[in-house]
Amino acid sequence: MNEHQLDHAKELARGKVDEVAASLQSGDSLARPNGKKARKKITDEKILQVNNLQVSFKTYGGEVEAVRGVNFDLYKGETLAIVGESGCGKSVTSNAIMGLIPEPAGMIKNGSILFKNKELTKLSKSELRKIQGIDVSMIFQDPMTALNPTLTIGEQLTEGLRTHKKVGKQEARLKAIEMLNLVGIPNPSERLKQYPHQFSGGMRQRIVIAIALICDPELLIADEPTTALDVTIQAQILELFEEIQRKTDISIILITHDLGVVAKIADRIAVMYAGKIVEIGDKREIFYTPQHPYTQGLLNSVPRLDLMDEELQPIDGTPPDLFSPPTGCPFTARCKFAMEVCDHVYPFTSKLSDAHKVDCWLQDDRAKVLQLQK
Repeated sequence: MNEHQLDHAKELARGKVDEVAASLQSGDSLARPNGKKARKKITDEKILQVNNLQVSFKTYGGEVEAVRGVNFDLYKGETLAIVGESGCGKSVTSNAIMGLIPEPAGMIKNGSILFKNKELTKLSKSELRKIQGIDVSMIFQDPMTALNPTLTIGEQLTEGLRTHKKVGKQEARLKAIEMLNLVGIPNPSERLKQYPHQFSGGMRQRIVIAIALICDPELLIADEPTTALDVTIQAQILELFEEIQRKTDISIILITHDLGVVAKIADRIAVMYAGKIVEIGDKREIFYTPQHPYTQGLLNSVPRLDLMDEELQPIDGTPPDLFSPPTGCPFTARCKFAMEVCDHVYPFTSKLSDAHKVDCWLQDDRAKVLQLQK
């Protein structure tokens, strides 16, 4: 590539970055090329409330405190993204909501999960089955392991519908064809007879989404739905999520560590670290005015096309050992702004706006004075 071509590529990259920035400022994800995009509806109705959730696992080495007091709300029609490093407790939180914590090794030690004012942690397994897949549904990380290789796609699609909704075979088949059309799989009536190995990775992911949506749930939990897909298929899956949400007003919890995916479809972002939500806020607030040093570190470590000459800034160090989690801020050992108090006392939650909250001692007035003196 010669110098003229490189300059042209940089101009294109800056233009794309400006386009993403404009979309974030408007509170919407990027519009489609033709510009025709209906806004989705987010209501004030709280569909899910998670309060002081604590989940731990007993192992031969001791007890792992995987989730340590998580709090968040989810509104009808909203997409909440939970981001953070691997092992921070994102998937454990989603499994706790679904009632999939393996017992007796795992247990919900404390806290409540209210789905439409119904306490999920107190329900028996038989009562949970009446909610799982019907009102609350989940898309698992790997579509190949989520699908049964010995059953046709049609059998797997209609199984949940016939079990929960008590519909006939023909009615279930028509609903399955409708769902395959919705997720963009061509020739659905023939595809119902095929097995998972006859589909590509992107197609399998679409089928998993169709299975999750076939009973018309009100809450969808998507655990790393685009991890194993190439960028073209990722874009198609994200467009599909947006389209389904506009049509059905479904609420989505998106679990990912890909901030590009978050910028595309999330309304609010919760940043998790070492089993705690350290910052939560609107997409615009998290991307433009991150307050927690960990959130700032995550954003600084993302490659950017408009900063080709600059080196990436990784977050040095490793997360704390959750066999014996720290009493203070868990990010202290990796934080360049760490103070003595950070190591001994967990910070209070500072409310910066209606949606933006952060757990960090830097928000304390005394810390601001110290920073000015430096």
